[in-house]
Amino acid sequence: MAAALTMVLALTAGGGWLYLTLRGNLLDNAGARTELAARKIITFPAASPAHPVPLPEPAGGVDAVLVLDAHPVASTAPAPAARAARLADFRPAAGSDSAVRVFSADQVLTSHDSVVAVVRTPSAAGGHYVYALTMLNDVADAGRALAVTLLAGGPLVVLLTGLIAWSVTGAALRPVEAIRAELAAVTAHRLGRRVPAPGGQDEITRLARTVNDTLERLERSVTRQRQFVADASHELRNPIAAARAELELALLRRPDPETTASLRQTLHSTLRLERIAADLLLLARLDAQRPPPAHLVDLSLLAAEEIARRRSARVPLRLDGDDPVPVRGDRGQLERLLANLLDNAERFADSEVQVTTGTDPADGTAVLRVADDGAGIRPEAAEQVFERFTRLEADRNRGSGGTGLGLAIAREIAQAHGGTLRVVPSPRGALLELRLPPAGS
Repeated sequence: MAAALTMVLALTAGGGWLYLTLRGNLLDNAGARTELAARKIITFPAASPAHPVPLPEPAGGVDAVLVLDAHPVASTAPAPAARAARLADFRPAAGSDSAVRVFSADQVLTSHDSVVAVVRTPSAAGGHYVYALTMLNDVADAGRALAVTLLAGGPLVVLLTGLIAWSVTGAALRPVEAIRAELAAVTAHRLGRRVPAPGGQDEITRLARTVNDTLERLERSVTRQRQFVADASHELRNPIAAARAELELALLRRPDPETTASLRQTLHSTLRLERIAADLLLLARLDAQRPPPAHLVDLSLLAAEEIARRRSARVPLRLDGDDPVPVRGDRGQLERLLANLLDNAERFADSEVQVTTGTDPADGTAVLRVADDGAGIRPEAAEQVFERFTRLEADRNRGSGGTGLGLAIAREIAQAHGGTLRVVPSPRGALLELRLPPAGS
């Protein structure tokens, strides 16, 4: 559009300049020819006012010549009196013997605008004025031809310019679009992707190489970070397990009440630290691992088994969904996902937790929902709860609060299986919805 608009402005300005230049040149030529024809009439026979002397037709495209004194003296056209009356006031300026001016068709009784030249010539009786007239039909025809050419060819030129600009710009930006699409596909689990680098040494090629270098550095940095988390979590497991064993042995010796309370508190903190280390190690493995194995797993059966293992839960856990809901994935990871959802719901529920499994009839997606009747999750925190080490205020105020990694792990597992995990608006409490591709996809 910018190229087409620029061409419209260029054609308008260029066409206007060409028209004015062409008209000016034609008028100058017509004026010079007309003045020359007037100057050629130097002598002429004497004539009476009633009978002007007829003159031969002028050459060079001049249409009429008229000689005036107080009355028409000579003329190339019949009945010159009417035209003489229109031209009587047109005289050369003081100090000049000639003048040229353009008259309208009505002023000089012609079918077109005309250029008129007047020359003062000496005679035996005094001065006479010779008028020569050239109709500007050639100028009008040239202007009309130019206008038709611009009006007919201009839109074609504008359209062609727009198409060329579109194709050239598209060809130039096609590598940029390929780079953008490849960058959009880069995720935390797909850092090994690289953008295509077109051949040559132009700016786009240098941009692609710079982006690939940046992605290479980013991948190395993330890999080092993940390896550090995995190594640190792994190395922490042994000393934490040893400390836990020592604390449990110390409690078995039945110390005094104050020491027992202190040991129990320390053991509780040690167990919490052990869970954090285990969660960090699992997250590091989820970040680094390839797509999980595609074993057939029934979500309904998985939910029923997990609920059965929680018979001593703080609030009742209810399952709604008897029909099989088959998906493909790693059974251990899906069990961990469901366990984290139930842990979260059980922690905040007031009276019960409802688990629903089924299949979306629209696209066959496997759906699992876990709902509690607690305080719920604020809409502005619907994504925040899935960030690592994020704990809402209600969670922080509970002595049994989680590590802040449960829902983050659950979402990582869902995404690794090609699914989604999100907070769904609910009239009461929190409702988390897991969607996984059907087993046949």
